[in-house]
Amino acid sequence: MKHRVLKVHPGDNVIVALTNLSKGETISFEGADYVLREDIAAKHKFFMQDMKAGDEVIMYGVLVGKTQKDIARGSRMTTENIKHAAEPYDYRNAKFEWQAPDVSKFKGRTFNGYHRADGRVGTANYWLFIPTVFCENRNLDVIREAMHNELGYAVTDKYKQYTQHLLNAYKNGEQLYNVNLSPSSNGHHRPFKNVDGIKFLNHQGGCGGIRQDAAILSKLLAAYADHPNVGGVTVLSLGCQNLQTQDFLNDLKAHNPNFDKPLFIFEQQQSQSEEQLIADAIRKTFEGLIEINKLERQPASLDKLCIGVKCGGSDGFSGISANPSVGYCSDLVVTLGGKVLLAEFPELCGVEQELVDRSVNEATARKFMKLMKSYDEIVTNAGSSFSMNPSPGNIKDGLITDAIKSAGAAKKGGTSPVVDVLDYTEPATKPGLSLVCTPGNDVEATTGKAASGATLILFTTGLGTPTGNPVCPTIKVSTNSNLTKRMNDIIDIDCGPVIEGEKTIQQMGEDILEYCIKAASGEVIPKAVQLNQDDFIPWKRGVSL
Repeated sequence: MKHRVLKVHPGDNVIVALTNLSKGETISFEGADYVLREDIAAKHKFFMQDMKAGDEVIMYGVLVGKTQKDIARGSRMTTENIKHAAEPYDYRNAKFEWQAPDVSKFKGRTFNGYHRADGRVGTANYWLFIPTVFCENRNLDVIREAMHNELGYAVTDKYKQYTQHLLNAYKNGEQLYNVNLSPSSNGHHRPFKNVDGIKFLNHQGGCGGIRQDAAILSKLLAAYADHPNVGGVTVLSLGCQNLQTQDFLNDLKAHNPNFDKPLFIFEQQQSQSEEQLIADAIRKTFEGLIEINKLERQPASLDKLCIGVKCGGSDGFSGISANPSVGYCSDLVVTLGGKVLLAEFPELCGVEQELVDRSVNEATARKFMKLMKSYDEIVTNAGSSFSMNPSPGNIKDGLITDAIKSAGAAKKGGTSPVVDVLDYTEPATKPGLSLVCTPGNDVEATTGKAASGATLILFTTGLGTPTGNPVCPTIKVSTNSNLTKRMNDIIDIDCGPVIEGEKTIQQMGEDILEYCIKAASGEVIPKAVQLNQDDFIPWKRGVSL
């Protein structure tokens, strides 16, 4: 490790520990010596000067909190000595100028994707099962069990075998800890080589609640049906629910008037029996699989990429290694003519002014401000606030306030202009960086990004998060090498070399884009896809941080 500490921005008054530091130790940094008043664990911060109660704490060059009491130079930042604070924001017609990165090494590069009739290109080719109401979840589970196992898409066979071996050991009076877990054998006998998976959008909506919930869910399901990574769709409906099949079809037509994928609809209350419903759905879907299996991957230019950027299980290194590395990748994609989606509005608290200033016009800036303020008002009226966003795990690993977390989280979006702001389920149509209104909640956010058209998601994590998406391959990017070693079964890319001083942000960002090209081509399969981490949670537009 070349450096033991880091000052993220020249205007900061705190320093980040890159490794564990001890009480009484003298840290020399940029011509000054700091005697530590206490142990400073890696990822945490200490103050560069004596602070009075009410003083502003600056990190990433922005206000991230205010001191609650007098604090001595060299002391650790904690939840006891600072509280969240953020600057107000407004439109001010800033003259934003962007320095695009050098993309010469990526000029003319392509990925092999699935070309759709409307010109979009998918990074995968999935068949999608959609229930219009939670009453159909059980039928989806039955179909999943049948089709996943028999068509080679299940990943649970090794656990079934393990359970059987444990049972046999128990019957034979053998020690259970001698039973080993065998590797999965699925995926080697898939009859449909050009179908990457069969996915199921189980959810708890469609009836009950309020009609607005059903209306939003309908738009969300329509967006997933029209997703470029989806080749065909089977819809299961009960019949009497709030979300009627015709509502879904209307939203699908509004989303794409020229929708031309295979679409099969089954309504249980019109069927002769549950057995007939399930058998018919399996048979028609099998016919659909035969059809979409005829589509093969073909070269596509990198401007066809649409990458969502997300962080979860974040730590004090997120805003220093993984997020800015993903941000540099984002800038490369934007420069190449592609789309990047940055969401998680509760985790943009404190960096609103920067995003407003980067907006390409006043209308874009004001839409962002309107969505942020209305979201904040809903949260506040419920007796909460954005300041309550950091989880206990975030705080333990150095993210003391929401503004600190947000300033680091926003780095995933790079430095390019904000070309558009999308409300929940609105599709991304403009090349460049778009902001998408979603909660910070990992699954609600990834669910929303996919609805807006993300065909890959870069998901950074410092603590480890087993999260994916049914239709959008999710690539896990670790902030530190210890996590990569410990949870190698879920991590795809290690940004630890940035912390260790072995790679620059720019080099790491280029590595990430190289991985994205391979993943988009089906040459590498992200761990979340291998593990069938198909998380899907619709947002009801209520309070969710």
